[in-house]
Amino acid sequence: MSSAAYEGRPCPEWYAKPQLGIFIHWGMWAIPAWAPRGESLTELTKTDYDHAFALGPYAEWYPNAMKVAGSPTARHHAEHYGDAPYEAFRAPFDAAAEAFDADAWADLFQASGATYVVFVTKHHDGYCLWPTQVENPHRPGWHSRRDFVGELAAAVRKRGMRFGLYYSGGLDWTFFHTPISNFGDMFACVPTGEDYRAYAKAQVRELVERYKPSVLWNDIAWPDKRDLDEVFSHYYAHVPDGVVNDRWMGESALFQALKEPMALAGFNAAVKAKLAETDGEAHSPATTHHDFRTVEYARGEGLGDVKWESVRGLGMAFGYNANEEVGDYLDGQGLIELYRDVTGRGGNLLINVGPKADASIPEVQRAPLLELGRLLKG
Repeated sequence: MSSAAYEGRPCPEWYAKPQLGIFIHWGMWAIPAWAPRGESLTELTKTDYDHAFALGPYAEWYPNAMKVAGSPTARHHAEHYGDAPYEAFRAPFDAAAEAFDADAWADLFQASGATYVVFVTKHHDGYCLWPTQVENPHRPGWHSRRDFVGELAAAVRKRGMRFGLYYSGGLDWTFFHTPISNFGDMFACVPTGEDYRAYAKAQVRELVERYKPSVLWNDIAWPDKRDLDEVFSHYYAHVPDGVVNDRWMGESALFQALKEPMALAGFNAAVKAKLAETDGEAHSPATTHHDFRTVEYARGEGLGDVKWESVRGLGMAFGYNANEEVGDYLDGQGLIELYRDVTGRGGNLLINVGPKADASIPEVQRAPLLELGRLLKG
């Protein structure tokens, strides 16, 4: 399938209708399970742009925040783990993860009224939750032996839900990692080398062929836009009614330029100015081909007549954060109101669960999902 065949394709009917999806961020960050409490990252980019990613509540960003000198996470890590590297969390995570029960997760998601599930296969730490045959050249064997992706795909589909996957195409800290505190730092951290470009493309190809996901949810960016026609054509050939999100910016020249201090400072100044002059929500511009837009910890205001999806955690993090308190989470009524607001305006709500390392989903996350499910199932 060429770009001419998929450009302008209508959003598939199954996804176009407003509905509930479940997002799952599970990984070795659930061993330290810590991030600062407070504002959402979306709000922090407005109130403290320069340090937002170092101060943010995203526990799944632990391996980045621990590298930012003087950050709350760096202090926490030094106090509790000394100078141990993030990689030291792999063994305890792998051991705890043996308790994973795909059927238990799928039962909960079905009871919540969800129609699709999106599982994080590889987050920014680069650790893969399937036994990939595409070897990481910088960290061989940096993947699970057990096929968590395949087990969950089977359990979800057995219950009549669709299965999608998330892949961090824009960041992989096993290939390149300079500490990230703001958006400029983040895009400067996108690996642009040929080794990562080939690796990411081969892994997405493997995931598509092996699991045929109904949703292909890329994060942050893509190392090089020259690959995208091949990536999308391959995906739609294997999943004709599949959908892709809008986080595929592949401006490799920009990513490379931002590694220079003057260019980085100019970029950050421009973003801060844009945020300051924007009334209401600020959305990144639509880039390349996509079937739907995404907003994060936001209401989806001002997107116009497009299909969109609102994504957020039940708390302020996506990965499990043991530092959060009950009041940091949506309760059942709060989740119901959010669902009605998003779907009432045509969006999908992709609500995230962050399991503990042993794959158990805390009751503070289970309870609101079940309350919403009772409403949806009437």
